[in-house]
Amino acid sequence: MQLINTFGGKEMNVVRLFCLLCVCSVLFGCKSVSRKQSSGEQKAKGEIDTVSRISIKYAKGFWLEERDGYMVLNIKDPQESSHTHYQYALVPRGVKVQTPGNMPVVQLPVRSAVCMTSLQLSNFIKLEAMDRVVGITSTRFLFNPEMQKRVEEGKTLRIGIEGNFDNEVIMSINPDLMLISPFKRGGYDAVKDIGVPLVPHLGYKEMTPLGQAEWIKFVGILLGMEDVANREFDRIEQRYNSLKAMVGEVQRRPVVFSGELRGGVWYAVGGKSFLAQLFHDAGADYFLKDDPRSGGVTLDFETVYNQAESADYWRIANSFAGEYCYDALKAQDERYADFKAFKEKHVIYCNMRQKPFYESMPAEPEIVLADMIKVFHPEILPDYEPVYYDILKK
Repeated sequence: MQLINTFGGKEMNVVRLFCLLCVCSVLFGCKSVSRKQSSGEQKAKGEIDTVSRISIKYAKGFWLEERDGYMVLNIKDPQESSHTHYQYALVPRGVKVQTPGNMPVVQLPVRSAVCMTSLQLSNFIKLEAMDRVVGITSTRFLFNPEMQKRVEEGKTLRIGIEGNFDNEVIMSINPDLMLISPFKRGGYDAVKDIGVPLVPHLGYKEMTPLGQAEWIKFVGILLGMEDVANREFDRIEQRYNSLKAMVGEVQRRPVVFSGELRGGVWYAVGGKSFLAQLFHDAGADYFLKDDPRSGGVTLDFETVYNQAESADYWRIANSFAGEYCYDALKAQDERYADFKAFKEKHVIYCNMRQKPFYESMPAEPEIVLADMIKVFHPEILPDYEPVYYDILKK
C-alpha cells in the first residue's frame, strides 16, 4: 500500500509538472505571436528594411544608410569629378517620422516619376514599371512599344528639354519625383519652385558595365521593387561574368579604338571608362587603356592616328539617316580610309536611329558584351546573333 501511495504521489507530481509546462508553453507562445503581430503591424505601417535587402556590389554612385524609421539615400558622382554629395530621406508613404530639416524627403513607394534621359528610362523598362513614368523629355528615338502607346494615349507627357521645361505640364502631372542629370545643361531652378523632389540619377557616369546596370536597384528602391531589381540584376551579373570567363586568357587581344571627328575634334573616352572596361572584358585592348581618365577625352586627328593607325578594330556609334557604309564613313573625312581597321573592314557599328542604344542597352551589358565577344573572338560564340553592335559589312 505504501508503495502504491508513493507511486501515486509521484504520478501527481508528474501531472502537475506537465500542466505547468503546458501553461508556460501557451504563455510563451502568446508572447511569440504577440511579437509576430507587432512586427506585422510595423510592416503594415510601412517600416522600411530595404538596407538589408539591397546589396551594392559594383555601383559607386549611390548607397543607403538606415536611420530610425527611415533610410538615407546617398548619391555622388561615381567618377568623383564633382564632390557634391546628395542625400534624401526615404520615408514610408503615409508615415510621419522626424527627419533632418535640410534633407529632402521622398515618400516610398514612388507612384509616378519623370525621366530626363533614356538611360533612366531603361531601368523602368527592365523592371516592367513603365506605368510609373508619367513624363519624359523627348520621344524622338523612342523604341519601346509600350512607352510609345503611353505617349499616344496621353498617359506619359513630354515635358520639354533641359533648360526649357514646360512647368505647366509638370504641374499638371504632379509627379512624385523627377530623375535628373545635374551635371548636364540643367535649368531645374524653375522646377524646384513646383515642389517636386529632384533626384539625381548618375548611372551614366559609372565606370564599369555592371556598375551602370546596378542602378536598376536604385530605381527599384524608389519604386518599392527591390526584390524584382535584385533578381533582374543577379541574372545580368551571372550572364555577364559567365561570358567574361569564357574569354578567359585569350591568346591574342586585338586593339580597338573608338570615336569620330566632330568639328575638328576627336571625341573618345579615357582608359578607366565604362567602354574601356567593356573592351577588356570582351578580350580586347582599348587604344587608350593606359590613360588614367574615366570620362570624355578630346583629341586631335594626328594624336589618334599615331596611336590607332594600326589598331585592329574601330568602334562607332552614331545616328545616321540611311544605310551607313564605308563610303559614307570616308565621305566624312578621307583620312579615315588610312586606318587599318577601315582597310580591313573591321568597323564595329551601332546606328542609334535603328537600335535602342540608350533606351535599353545600359540595362543589358551582358548583351553588349556578347556583341563584342562575337566581333573580337567569334569562335567563342559561333551561333550568336549580335543585337546592338555588328561589323559594318559594306
